[in-house]
Amino acid sequence: MTASVSIRTAGGETLVDGKVLHFSFKKDMYTPYTVLSAKVRAVRSSYSGAAEASLILDGRVVHHGLIDSIRWEKAAGEQFMNVSSRGFTSLLTQNQIEPGFKMNISFNDLMDGYYTLPYVTHEDNSDNSSYIYVRPNTSMWDAVSNLSYKLLGTYPFIKGTNTVRISPASAPESFDLRSKSLLTEGTELVNKHLASGYHMANMGGSYGEFDLIDTDAAALNIVRHKYFDLDMRFLYAPQQALVYRDKYDFRGQKRIFCSYSGYEGEDLSDIVSFGSVSGERIGSVSVRGGSGGIVTEIGVYTDKFPKTLP
Repeated sequence: MTASVSIRTAGGETLVDGKVLHFSFKKDMYTPYTVLSAKVRAVRSSYSGAAEASLILDGRVVHHGLIDSIRWEKAAGEQFMNVSSRGFTSLLTQNQIEPGFKMNISFNDLMDGYYTLPYVTHEDNSDNSSYIYVRPNTSMWDAVSNLSYKLLGTYPFIKGTNTVRISPASAPESFDLRSKSLLTEGTELVNKHLASGYHMANMGGSYGEFDLIDTDAAALNIVRHKYFDLDMRFLYAPQQALVYRDKYDFRGQKRIFCSYSGYEGEDLSDIVSFGSVSGERIGSVSVRGGSGGIVTEIGVYTDKFPKTLP
C-alpha cells in the first residue's frame, strides 16, 4: 500500500513531496471534520503560501483539508516537512450565522444559503417543515446538528472527505473482517460527559416543569445535574430539549473496535462485521502508517443516537 501527502498553495500549485515517514488520519461520527498529521521527507525548502493538504492511500483521497500548521526543518543533512490539517468541514465549527429564528428552513437552505465553504458538499434534503433557533455565539455546526435532530432524530457526520450527511449512507459498502488476522479487539467506555439530571426553566423562568433523569448514568453512580434556561430551539416540543441534551452527552459512550494491518477503504456509516459485531454501521476510522506499515482501527458506537433510520 502506498501513502502520499500533497500540499496545494494559494496560487494553485500542487507540491507532492517525497517518502511519507509517518502519518495519522482520523475520522469519527461525532467529529465534524477529518484530521491528518504527517511527517514527510521534503524535496523543497519552502512551503510559502501552503493552503491545503491531502492524504492519498493507494490512489484514494481520504483527507482534504485546510492546513493548521506546516513546518520545514533540516536535520543531519536531510529535509523534513511536518503538517497538521483538518478537513474543510471544520469551517462549519468556525463560522456563525445571524442569531434568531429561521423558519421553514431545509438542510439544503442551511448549507447553501449563508456561506460558500470550499470543497464542502452535503446530502440533498429539501424538507423545510422545521425551523431552527440560532443561539448567539454558537457555530454553524450547532445549527446543522439541531436541524438534523429535528428532521430525522440523527446527529450529522462527515462522509468521504468533506460531505455532510444527516442520514445514514444510503448505499454503504460492506466490510467483513471476521476472516482477517486482527491485531487488536476491544471495548472502550467514555463516561466523563454523562449527566444524571437535566432541568429546564419554563417560559416564566421557573423550574420543575421540564425535567429528565438519566437512569443509565444514575446506575453508574454518576451525580451530575444541569440547569438551563428555556431552549428556544425546541419550543415545538420543550421536553425534547432535555432528550437531545441527554443523547448529546451520551455520544460515543461505548465503542467496540478492532485493528488490522492495511487499509480496505472503510468510511463512516459503512457496514462492518468483526468479532461480536455483525453488520453494524462504522462510527470511527483511524489509519496510521510508518516504517512498520499501515494499521487501520475500525470502531462502532453504541449510544442514544440512531445509526439507521426506520
